[in-house]
Amino acid sequence: MIPYGHQSIDDDDIAAVVKVLKSDRLTQGPYIDEFEEGLARRVGARFAVAFANGTAALHAAAAAAELGPRDVVVTSPLSFAASANCVRYVGATPGFVDIDPATLNLDPHRIPQDCAGLVAVHYAGLPMDLAALPHRPPLIIEDAAHALGAMTPDGPVGNCAHSDMCVFSFHPVKAITTGEGGAVTTNSSDLVDRLRAFRHHGIVPKPAGGGWYYEIDHLAYNYRLTDIQAALGTSQLGKLDRFVARRQALAVAYRERLAGLSLELPPEPPPGFTHAYHLFPVRVRDRRRVYDGLHRAGIGVQVHYVPIYRHPIYRDAFPNAAFPNTERAYEGLLSLPLFPDLTEVEQDLVVEVLAGLL
Repeated sequence: MIPYGHQSIDDDDIAAVVKVLKSDRLTQGPYIDEFEEGLARRVGARFAVAFANGTAALHAAAAAAELGPRDVVVTSPLSFAASANCVRYVGATPGFVDIDPATLNLDPHRIPQDCAGLVAVHYAGLPMDLAALPHRPPLIIEDAAHALGAMTPDGPVGNCAHSDMCVFSFHPVKAITTGEGGAVTTNSSDLVDRLRAFRHHGIVPKPAGGGWYYEIDHLAYNYRLTDIQAALGTSQLGKLDRFVARRQALAVAYRERLAGLSLELPPEPPPGFTHAYHLFPVRVRDRRRVYDGLHRAGIGVQVHYVPIYRHPIYRDAFPNAAFPNTERAYEGLLSLPLFPDLTEVEQDLVVEVLAGLL
């Protein structure tokens, strides 16, 4: 089976993990700092805080922003549920804004002026143009789970040029992996302190009471990343440019080989932007038949995503959801295999089988 996404692990990555396994500290050790500093440097942010996974990172960002029950925070319905769940985790109310069919990202001109915040999803790895917002919500969290390595006219995604925080995921199918893992980048010293406390039980050291003494003054979680994972992440981070360049090359090849076929290709990045190509989502007619045919041929395509408001956990709150652009996109979306180790022979097979099903 050719999967839609897959990690790329080599001997350097394995050696980095083994080194930690042979050390004295498997967690809460020096490799966390090394990974966070490397990530912050790579994306041009002042700070990075690592978490156990991307969902934990989104939760932490919502909590650090001190969102609460009176706040409405909007996001894209064309995303994984975590983009909205993080708002509910802190007692705030999620809202949805229809997508722009030209980008498949949330339409910036539809954002209500009275919302408390925005979770801006960079769908498939194409950055949402936050500089184009007609008005800036009080809070902007970038959900950049797909977009590590992407660029905007203001620099790398993650530098928070137009946001308060930016969230990444390091799941195995993402640009780099720590097995499971996530991170939040920010330029705010206040937010970084809240993020660090939130991932570590809310512990605040109080050395005046003794070297052991600490206090917990708010509810928080154990959302820590291990040093084992951080060492893998640091090793992977050194290969990010190569990984993204390979994804971009595969995307170019798909565009060339699929041109003229009866499908819609993914949006291309506008001038000044680069696409990280976490996904290569085409849109086809009779998706179920095409999906089943590709799977029978050993090609593990996937659909990204079932719109969030369709899930039972959201359906009751949005019984008459009217997001026509999202619905039109969802009807045909199909993510083709795209990952750095995908071979030309495998890509040729994907194109050949897909063409025969259209």
